[in-house]
Amino acid sequence: MKLSIRQFTTTAIKLAKPKKASSTFIPKYLGRPSNNLSAGLVGLANVGKSTFFQALTKSKLGNPANYPFATIEPSQALAKVTSDKLDHYQKIFGSSKQVSSSLTIWDIAGLTRRASEGEGLGNQFLNDIRQVDGIYQVVRGFLDDEITHIENSVDPVRDLSIVSDELILKDVEIVDKEIENCKKLERRPGVNKISMNMMYDVLNRLSEHLWNGQKVSNMDINEFSDEEIAFINTLNLLTAKPTVYLLNVNEEDYASGTNQFLSAVQEWITENSKSDEVLLVSAKHETTLTELEGDELEEYVKLIGKDSAISEVVSEMRKVLHLISFYTCGDIEARQWTLREGSTAPEAAGLIHTDLQKNFINALAYKWDDLSKLDKFDEAKLKSAGKQYRHGKDYMVEDGDVLVIKAVGGKTR
Repeated sequence: MKLSIRQFTTTAIKLAKPKKASSTFIPKYLGRPSNNLSAGLVGLANVGKSTFFQALTKSKLGNPANYPFATIEPSQALAKVTSDKLDHYQKIFGSSKQVSSSLTIWDIAGLTRRASEGEGLGNQFLNDIRQVDGIYQVVRGFLDDEITHIENSVDPVRDLSIVSDELILKDVEIVDKEIENCKKLERRPGVNKISMNMMYDVLNRLSEHLWNGQKVSNMDINEFSDEEIAFINTLNLLTAKPTVYLLNVNEEDYASGTNQFLSAVQEWITENSKSDEVLLVSAKHETTLTELEGDELEEYVKLIGKDSAISEVVSEMRKVLHLISFYTCGDIEARQWTLREGSTAPEAAGLIHTDLQKNFINALAYKWDDLSKLDKFDEAKLKSAGKQYRHGKDYMVEDGDVLVIKAVGGKTR
């Protein structure tokens, strides 16, 4: 990536402080500490996962065949992240183009009952889920005799329970193996007893919770220390991953926002996956949107009365993965970058270029609340109004920030 060069002066400019100073509190999250997170589409075999995958990623990588286990090897593609902020920034900065972020999506082979015991694609399915950071669980909520259901009837709550049970059983297996590994390590000379006791305590708490039929994500993360959370994250447990439930319905139900199974599904999620949400989607509707053009597309959207759900689906996953966006803008391009909530300005700089993080001096930040009111970006006016904020290495980037990174050597971005 090409970096522009400016003279950097150490002359201090007194700027107004933000009305709300950024907190130094670092939030606790389950999952790997990365800014390059991914999501996997999972569910029972033949519930519309691959069809929705193609619509979500605008690709032909999935295999939406009308029989179980049409998908064997997981497919990977990128889903574009839409941003009203990016559109506005391109306008006020007069950028020639805009570059949006994306979210990596995996289409994972369909699950079946007793997958944890090797049924169907069994462990392959479960191991593929371990590689992603968040889960889209597609649940069938439409009736169609021509499309086979692996359980021979449409019952979303039953399907939710099957998938949940298999994930929990796999996590029980993972935790039990880890306990056995700890027992072997304990016999080695020079082992750190304090660390070993911490691991035993955490594993036993996880085991008890899982044997009670509960997902790890239902546990109160604040009950664990930073060290304990770091250890849990090394286990890469399936039920620790945040989940967005997608109830796949027909076009009519999607248009009306209702479905005969919706209330029962919501009740199940409240009881069994309390931190997660359900969205009403229609794979058939999304497919039609990608196939039609011009007047036909306009007429279809008018008939249904609702556009695509893709933007909401991607946004919800970013929300549960605690992802935010910051922006770099100029006359050439307005670019959106994806960052984990709680990340610092140097970490944001590292996404742009590793040298910017290594040689970071400070960052100038412009806030969405200020820029959203403008028709044109004017640095001088913003500075004089106290709307340009200089931050050091401890600053936690906020969603919507436009950043100018300054680094040693006169490099800026």
